Amino acid sequence: MLNNLTDTEEGDGGAQSQGDSNPKESSPFINSSDAAAEKSQQYDGKNMALFEEEMDTSPMVSSLLSSLANYSNLPQGSKEHEEAENNEAESARKKPVKAPQLGTLMGVYLPCIQNIFGVILFLRMTWLVGIGGVIGTFIIVFICCATTMLTAISMSAIATNGVVPAGGSYYMISRSLGPEFGGAVGICFYLGTTYAGAMYILGAIELLLIYIVPKAAIFPLEGLEGAEAEAALLNNMRVYGTILLTSMATVVFVGVKYVNKLALVFLACVILSILAVYAGVIKTGVDPPEFPVCLLGNRTLVWKSFDICAKTIETANGTVTTKLWRLFCDSPFLNATCDTYFTTNNVTQIQGIPGVTSGILAENLFGTYYEKGDLVDRNNMESVANQDDVLTNSNRYVLADITSFFTLLVGIYFPSVTGIMAGSNRSGDLRDAQKSIPIGTIAAITTTSTVYMSSVILFGACIEGVVLRDKFGEGVHGNLVIGTLAWPSPWVIVIGSFFSTCGAGLQSLTGAPRLLQAIAKDGIVPALRIFGHGKANGEPTWSLLLTACICESGILIASLDAVAPILSMFFLMCYMFVNLACALQTLLRTPNWRPRFKFYHWALSFLGMSLCLTLMFLCSWYYAIVAMVIAGSIYKYIEFAGAEKEWGDGIRGLSLSAARYALMRLEEGPPHTKNWRPQLLVLVSTDAEQNVEQPRLLSLTNQLKAGKGLTIVGTALEGTFLENANQAQRAEQALRKLMETEKVKGFCQVTVSSNLRDATSHLLQASGLGGLKHNAVLVGWPRNWKQGDEHQHWRNFIELVRETTAASLALLVPKNISAFPSNGERFTEGHIDVWWIVHDGGMLMLLPFLLRQHKVWRKCKMRIFTVAQLDDNSIQMKKDLTTFLYHLRIDAMVEVVEMHDSDISAYTYEKTLVMEQRSQMLKQINLTKNEREREIQSITDSSRGSIRRKNPAAVTTQLSVTEDPPATSKEEKPEEESKSASPPVSPPAQVQLIHDNTTPASPATPATPLTPGEGAQSPGQQVQMTWTEKCDGEPAKPPGAATPEGIKDIFNMKPEWENLNQSNVRRMHTALRLNEVILKKSSEAKLVLLNMPGPPRNRTGDENYMEFLEVLTEGLNRVLLVRGGGREVITIYS
Repeated sequence: MLNNLTDTEEGDGGAQSQGDSNPKESSPFINSSDAAAEKSQQYDGKNMALFEEEMDTSPMVSSLLSSLANYSNLPQGSKEHEEAENNEAESARKKPVKAPQLGTLMGVYLPCIQNIFGVILFLRMTWLVGIGGVIGTFIIVFICCATTMLTAISMSAIATNGVVPAGGSYYMISRSLGPEFGGAVGICFYLGTTYAGAMYILGAIELLLIYIVPKAAIFPLEGLEGAEAEAALLNNMRVYGTILLTSMATVVFVGVKYVNKLALVFLACVILSILAVYAGVIKTGVDPPEFPVCLLGNRTLVWKSFDICAKTIETANGTVTTKLWRLFCDSPFLNATCDTYFTTNNVTQIQGIPGVTSGILAENLFGTYYEKGDLVDRNNMESVANQDDVLTNSNRYVLADITSFFTLLVGIYFPSVTGIMAGSNRSGDLRDAQKSIPIGTIAAITTTSTVYMSSVILFGACIEGVVLRDKFGEGVHGNLVIGTLAWPSPWVIVIGSFFSTCGAGLQSLTGAPRLLQAIAKDGIVPALRIFGHGKANGEPTWSLLLTACICESGILIASLDAVAPILSMFFLMCYMFVNLACALQTLLRTPNWRPRFKFYHWALSFLGMSLCLTLMFLCSWYYAIVAMVIAGSIYKYIEFAGAEKEWGDGIRGLSLSAARYALMRLEEGPPHTKNWRPQLLVLVSTDAEQNVEQPRLLSLTNQLKAGKGLTIVGTALEGTFLENANQAQRAEQALRKLMETEKVKGFCQVTVSSNLRDATSHLLQASGLGGLKHNAVLVGWPRNWKQGDEHQHWRNFIELVRETTAASLALLVPKNISAFPSNGERFTEGHIDVWWIVHDGGMLMLLPFLLRQHKVWRKCKMRIFTVAQLDDNSIQMKKDLTTFLYHLRIDAMVEVVEMHDSDISAYTYEKTLVMEQRSQMLKQINLTKNEREREIQSITDSSRGSIRRKNPAAVTTQLSVTEDPPATSKEEKPEEESKSASPPVSPPAQVQLIHDNTTPASPATPATPLTPGEGAQSPGQQVQMTWTEKCDGEPAKPPGAATPEGIKDIFNMKPEWENLNQSNVRRMHTALRLNEVILKKSSEAKLVLLNMPGPPRNRTGDENYMEFLEVLTEGLNRVLLVRGGGREVITIYS
């Protein structure tokens, strides 16, 4: 996994992982070497002057080709560590890497042969043929070999799709399927390789203790039967296995170069052993070897404590009993009491290896499966046995040590075909990896498959069935069964297989830590980062220690037959994902998928994947489930906690294809009401440092996402994109960071335009893609909108309300957003109150339900208030609303609030008067900021005192002074232009507070934006007076109703009231009445949701609209104003 140029550092073994620095793949093409950069800087400026500006970022073709010529792969195996050990004194200097020289034979073919041929061939192959029969075992071998061949085809396609950095299967899977799959399968492959080391060590100890030095056992087996003998054997395996593991780990730690130098010796042992077997098979056709087997009846006897296969022998002194007699009788005399079965059956000696021409193949065609403890007997021989007799002297017979069945044989055999990745693991050593890997791997699999299939037939044709089923060769004087067939001596196989298994164990302990180190250095699994470190020369010390510990767990199992299915699971999972990677890349037809190896097809990859999955469950369904759970857990861990990588993997391509397909499906029509969910466009503002000003908006967004819909967080910047590109990028990074902090999953978008109004409008129109667009807008209430320098903000807000209505989008406006809870807070009690005044498609019902799915609001109860007019039946309304909520499956309390028509109070008139006076004044006066403030204050003081004074002439005088504007005003021109730009709209005869959202909006042209220095509308926002300031926090009440003077004052002010806009008076009256009722019922509520009134059609009343909303929500802590999008979002139907 190393992309190195000529100046690779060898001090750390050349291991510079992509995971440590850049999450994307390093490339040798652009700006990849200092030499190329220098060469591009040395360009003379004459011939290529047209491309002068691109020289800093795009190299000349000559520089590119020079970089490619010097590009090489340093292996992630043992080569760099060996070189680092030999050159420690020079490790600090940079020096050119020697070009790899290995060809197909030495680099791929022979390593694959060495890894594929292993302990199973020598220790279990004959037993598999005896138990499963020639036909059954041949099927097993064929399926397993076909699986590895199909996997090799898929692997060849992946390996030849571009330059292959060293790293083997992990690299191929991770770069083809992404970091999640790559990490999960890489760790599974690591565990498989580690347990393979345990299997090889157990095989070596089995050869040592059973066939080479039986007397070396610490726990002697002599005289033990059944479970005791089995326990003693397993304990011997554990002790000697631990000793051998420690020795091997020490060798690997001291230096990998010793393992590499011994690799050819181990390979020679394997090849010589196999040749000895074939030579023995040929010899059996001419001169079968003498390996007699002693049978009592049809039962195979353990040929250990006797020398002659007979009960008695005739000598010159008469009939004499043998040692065999003494094993079954209580005395050596002929009149001794003997075992019943021994007495009633004859002893027969047969030839263990009758030869290839004997015709024994017909008897071995079909399998014979045993339960644990069953006698290994000959099928075509009769015996006299009483079924009621209890088996005695069981240790004298050859017994089945495990219960055997077809799927068990599959699990035990499959490790013998693993090792096909050996060539790809050495891709960094190869002269031409794209040529050598396919040819060498497929040739090695063809060779080994031929050997395996032929050995199945030859073993069945040469060896007696009872000998084949004798796992440990107890019936042939304790010889290795395959050794009895070998020529010139059984010791060729025994010694050769012992050294080959030791070598394979060393290779596993060498490769597994480096694989773990590669995964750790990629940085995709945070928990494994410590294993990316090692010695100064790059040796993975910590990885080796972990590998030894995991390997020890396999040795403690102590049974070769129990460990084999475990590693079969992990290898099969790895091969399955190699096939999946190839199939996926082929079907997606990504432009970069151009393998040089052409003999592949997605159907073959799917067949290989299916075979792998089938074999997993055939071997052991519970091991398969455990392996999948492990891989799935690692996948999810990497997905949530791992480093994000972009490797151009197939899963990303699959996601793009699936997204394209889904988007095209969404284009077929709008979603059904049952599928409606809030797809939010969250509009946030940023400060000068590009930090979000109202982060609680994203907290609320997270709490609303129980609907699992789309979320787009957008912000608008003022200026031109060319000048503000960096600023936009910083803003986007700030949005992403805040979204990650608030755990909001979605997208962010930054729009730059000449003014904020247009930028926000662009966000509203262009966000989303196809059918995946937002249907609701979440925007904060404009803060400090009453201040003069904030006039453009609230004007932009009102235009946004109009645009959402025109676009049929729902609008959510939280007021006092800073008082909303964060995601870490919890409400233990309280209410969410919904004030349902007009029907908005059900938004007011749906939003509280979604909020209560979040842990912040989960314990809050929902209350729904609706308003009844004079002619409404409030009792029937409550009943109908309760039924409606029942059908909606929403649990909420219902209350109907009666609001009868009442006279408009003097307080309402006075409040409206102040509002209109200020609005009129701000449109006409052109003063400096300080003068504006003084003028506004004087008018405000006059307005406040108008009730207290009996004679309102002062107000009139003040107005007569202030209403005398200059002859011409610069600020009137933009207002006139905006009026002339929009068609005149006649106000309706009766204007209600809240417009139905289905009413079509009149064409709206945004008011021309003005700067605070020249805006005609900004002065009026400096001071905003409400009567609640005068009442000292008391509920709003008519100011003149308390005293007789007040009553007189009402009549004195009557002429002023007659000049007021009656529509504004009615709106103010409704806002005050509703606010009074809401405060009475919901002052203690945790959240109040209510319908948001629509803005006036005539823009001249925009500032009044903001005042109406302010009065409506005055005194409430948390308010969410909701405006529907013109469609039903909730339904009673299933």
